[in-house]
Amino acid sequence: MEAFFRTHTYLVEHTHVAVRRTLMDEIDWRGRLIGIKGTRGVGKTTFLLEIAKERFDARDRRCLYINMNNFYFQGRGIHDFAGEFYAQGGRVLLIDQIFKKSEWNHELRRCYDDYPELQIIFTGSSVMRLLSDPMIGDIVACYSLRGFSFREYVNLKTDNHFHPHTLEGILQQHETIAHEVAAKVDVESLFKEYLHHGFYPFFLEHTNYSENLLKTMNMMIEVDVLLIRQIELKYLTKIKKLYYLLALETGKSPNVSKLAETIDTSRATVMNYIKYLADARLINLVYPKGEEFPKKPSKIMMHNSNLMYSIYPVKVEEQDVLDTFFANSLWKDHKVHKGDKNVSFMVDEVMPFKICQEGAKIKNNPNVTYALHKAEIGRGNQIPLWMFGFLY
Repeated sequence: MEAFFRTHTYLVEHTHVAVRRTLMDEIDWRGRLIGIKGTRGVGKTTFLLEIAKERFDARDRRCLYINMNNFYFQGRGIHDFAGEFYAQGGRVLLIDQIFKKSEWNHELRRCYDDYPELQIIFTGSSVMRLLSDPMIGDIVACYSLRGFSFREYVNLKTDNHFHPHTLEGILQQHETIAHEVAAKVDVESLFKEYLHHGFYPFFLEHTNYSENLLKTMNMMIEVDVLLIRQIELKYLTKIKKLYYLLALETGKSPNVSKLAETIDTSRATVMNYIKYLADARLINLVYPKGEEFPKKPSKIMMHNSNLMYSIYPVKVEEQDVLDTFFANSLWKDHKVHKGDKNVSFMVDEVMPFKICQEGAKIKNNPNVTYALHKAEIGRGNQIPLWMFGFLY
């Protein structure tokens, strides 16, 4: 136990939080069992340590961070360890990468039932379905940690403290907000950077971003898809090939029969693989209003624009990048569906949006909101595209 406390203290003292994540203020900290899901690479470990740093002194033994990567837990259960921590006065146990421990859900249930004053906050893959888990679904509060928003990226790069805005607030006050932001930062250059390498926190590291992202993407498939979904290793190459083919045709409706033939599997298997890739936050599935999986999506997009530049940079089309940014930014709190004719997307089933490249000719329809690339300040129903990156 002492070794874990020493590690905890060292990690908390040496954790530098580059920008405070908005999720910190969205969590109801009264919950006794809190799950933080997120894509590999978005900063879940740092977020757990940030919780410890904000709520406790680094040497306060009421809080402890542990990681299931530690081989110690191959011979020790979470329940027994938590019991020892609890008996010593521990009250908040932070568990990283919970899925690395077998029967983790059974262990968490026992902890919840046996240690009534213990709060457990754990991280897991975006693929995990916590709320439908038969062991903990009725007791866990589930939250998602996303990659950096454009707002968070701007704050980090410029040392500003711009606040997030609701979609309604942006639609009604975008000119005021844009003037405030543009007066302090070079929006256009920062937005160009963000689209290429701003979503994942490891742009802060002194390494090649694209190479880092490629490694992370492979880990998403090998661990978040294969391991958690318990898919045999021999199918790995098929899933990777499928993902590459989908990336080449981003923004289009998939030809499932052709994909099945190309990777030598069935149509049903292709659709299952597509769903797994979406759960891993590698792609986004866009459906017409009223439709959802298992129907074929009308459009498959990369989850965020950074992925596009790493998979096949010579084929990246600007319109696809802009559409991907918009959809990903809206996805956190809104529904995004395929738009009707001359409309890119329908948001929350009633709000039509058209995503426009620089220099696009607009036949202004007062019922449509236009998101304009390379516009610093908007007017009326024409809003700078970058501003939708201030939704969280």
